[in-house]
Amino acid sequence: MRRSLRSAKLLCRLWVAIAALLTGTIWLWSSSSLVLLGTYRVQDFSVNELWRTADSNGWRASSAPRTYWPPPPTESESNGYLRVRCNGGLTQQRTAICNAVVVARIMNATLVLPELDTNSFWHDESGFVGTYDVPHFIKTLKYDVRIVMSLPKITAQGKTKKLKAYKIEPPRDAPVTWYKTTALEKIRNYGAIYLTPFAHRLAEEIDDPELQRLRCRVNYHALQFKPNIRKTSSDIVNNLRSEGHFMSIHLRFELDMLAYAGCIDIFTPEEQEILLKYRKEHFAEKKLVYRERRIIGKCPLTPEEVGLIIRAMGFDNTTRIYLASGKLFGGERFMKPFKAMFPRLENHSMVGSGKLEENIQGLAGSAVDYMVCLLSDIFIPTYDGPSNFANNLMGHRLYHGFRTTITPNRKALAPIFMDMEEGHASGYEERIRQVMLSTRFGAPHRRIHPESFYTNSWPECFCQMKARNQADQCPLNNVNDVLESQFHSTGEASVAVSAKR
Repeated sequence: MRRSLRSAKLLCRLWVAIAALLTGTIWLWSSSSLVLLGTYRVQDFSVNELWRTADSNGWRASSAPRTYWPPPPTESESNGYLRVRCNGGLTQQRTAICNAVVVARIMNATLVLPELDTNSFWHDESGFVGTYDVPHFIKTLKYDVRIVMSLPKITAQGKTKKLKAYKIEPPRDAPVTWYKTTALEKIRNYGAIYLTPFAHRLAEEIDDPELQRLRCRVNYHALQFKPNIRKTSSDIVNNLRSEGHFMSIHLRFELDMLAYAGCIDIFTPEEQEILLKYRKEHFAEKKLVYRERRIIGKCPLTPEEVGLIIRAMGFDNTTRIYLASGKLFGGERFMKPFKAMFPRLENHSMVGSGKLEENIQGLAGSAVDYMVCLLSDIFIPTYDGPSNFANNLMGHRLYHGFRTTITPNRKALAPIFMDMEEGHASGYEERIRQVMLSTRFGAPHRRIHPESFYTNSWPECFCQMKARNQADQCPLNNVNDVLESQFHSTGEASVAVSAKR
């Protein structure tokens, strides 16, 4: 009897211990699943935390080589000259420039300063020289590629003339092998090749991590805007920050994007006609059904929807907001509800003086928007896509210290907004809030397809300061220090070899 009682007590204690262990495990699991950035929890969502940079977990940006990186070829060692014409908007051109540098490296070629097709898109003649700091670009990449301002002159049959480049249209997202075979053969045969158009002409996913780091060195170190653009951007940021934090929003509610997306049902018959005409003239014919596009998250968010998201997250009407966008389609009626929720809306023409406005026309205006969004405390993109302004900015902000980015999940939000359109608005704020709490807010995370390399260059362009894995360890902090030390060691080795000979 006593034995049975003792056994029963032991069994009871065992079950209590198991129950306690299970309870603790469940609590720990639920806590870790609720934590987004250390202190961001579903039960206690803090707007104040979002104004700070995301938790890096010991990671930092680094695009310095992790393995031996030989210097670029001399003039006599080069396989020839590479010309490229970068088309599209500001960020599409930036990715094309990065790709051009990588291609020159792959082909052991000399890069001619990239050409920007600014005239057809921006209707200005600023080009690379009028937008970027050319001396800084060449100096920063001196250990990576040889860069010249133009094709050299050659003498043939007693006449001196500029070397002519053989024109090629590269395949879209061409693999490295195409440049090592087809393109390399042409550059060796002709002495120079001209790749045009040159947007999305190199595959984003490359197996060689050192080539990926070169892309980061170009994008985040070498491509520096001209002093007047940086000064204008700095003045605007200082003005906006004079009263505290500010957020920037890339509002992609513009004619071209709406026509491309096929989301036209919310517009008047006259506006629909304009959108359909634009679509027919600029995009491939395709039947697009508004409800189908909406439900899969392919429609750009309206200004009102953006306002509802921000408000549901807990931001109040004193929040200062910088709008980066072109001309919004549909006029003031779409902006009115947004302004009613958040009256402190501004853009570069509202923040700066008339003198500032003179410096930010055409491509320079987009460059100023880019810089202000890069430096803002919070950035919110409303539509993303390959080489899109917002996508590239997200990648730059990640590299620039894990700055907070709030990315609305349009697909998850679509049912909520569609219910509201049909008059079922009950509980929408809490529903929006729950969707938005799954956001990473700019914290480091491994890139997963279809996420673009230019949106997230982790892990190639990041390292961990106290890494257990040797592949994640940080090299010297300064990229140029790493490259210069390798360059000099190569030079010393060459001298030693020559001396032996």
